[in-house]
Amino acid sequence: MTRKKIALIGGGNIGGVLAENIAARELGDVVLFDVVEGLPQGKCLDILEGLPVINSDSHLKGTNNYADISGSDVVIITAGLARKPGMSRDDLLNKNLEIMKSVALNVKQHAPKAFVIVISNPLDAMVYTFQKVSGFAPNKVCGMAGILDSARFRAFVAMELGVSVKDVHAVVLGGHGDTMVPLPRYCTVGGIPVTDLLPADKIAKISERTQKAGGEVVELLKTGSAFVSPALSAISMAESYLKDQKRVLPCAAYLGGEYGIKNYYIGVPAVIGGEGVEKILELKLTAEEKQHLDASFQAVKSLIDSIHL
Repeated sequence: MTRKKIALIGGGNIGGVLAENIAARELGDVVLFDVVEGLPQGKCLDILEGLPVINSDSHLKGTNNYADISGSDVVIITAGLARKPGMSRDDLLNKNLEIMKSVALNVKQHAPKAFVIVISNPLDAMVYTFQKVSGFAPNKVCGMAGILDSARFRAFVAMELGVSVKDVHAVVLGGHGDTMVPLPRYCTVGGIPVTDLLPADKIAKISERTQKAGGEVVELLKTGSAFVSPALSAISMAESYLKDQKRVLPCAAYLGGEYGIKNYYIGVPAVIGGEGVEKILELKLTAEEKQHLDASFQAVKSLIDSIHL
């Protein structure tokens, strides 16, 4: 049986964690691409030398040549500049736009049948750019956003209650930025609504911390942005596709009228299986929740509308 091939575009912090975890889980063989000579080669060699310790037979290759991603089953894109303190995700738009255009053309040429997961920021605008430039079917392109956002919400709830994260489930909608929409009403702890376990003011603080969680990490690191949690989130998406798990994962998906939004990418719960994004799950929202989602969409839309492709 031929092993799956997973291409990682961008050999920075997220790319390194992706390569390490994909190899550790033996999800497939890894090709790590970066424009910096020696960087992807060095990271892959380091990981390869550690695989005997964890009994993994995955193969890794670092490269500066896009031709090496040929025939990839999954492509995960992290290429672009990371945030620095004081920067919003949106500040990265113009710098990362040209990078994403180049990536899209090269992935189209060398891996036209791949399922593509975009992590680069500003996320919703970058995944939209990739899909438009590459011409890939919208269901074969999505953005890593909601899994990370909801994981952060789950982590903060578990910390507050002193319970296992395994028993906390949550949904976060909207753009991957400060306008994201945590939905406490849909958060449960062992099947119990979190609204029955925590007072409204605590839940409001957790929601706000979730919205600003990426910035909190940036301020603490001072030299970059979160890289472990985004990588782990993207891997869960890739695994659901490769194994046709049909998991319900909140991600930036292309909407065709769901939630009153058409022809844009935004964070929603989606079923990811062997065909890509196979279904969008449309939640019943209160008037206030819908208002917040609409505001988040307008922020995403204004950013995307400023792009000239």
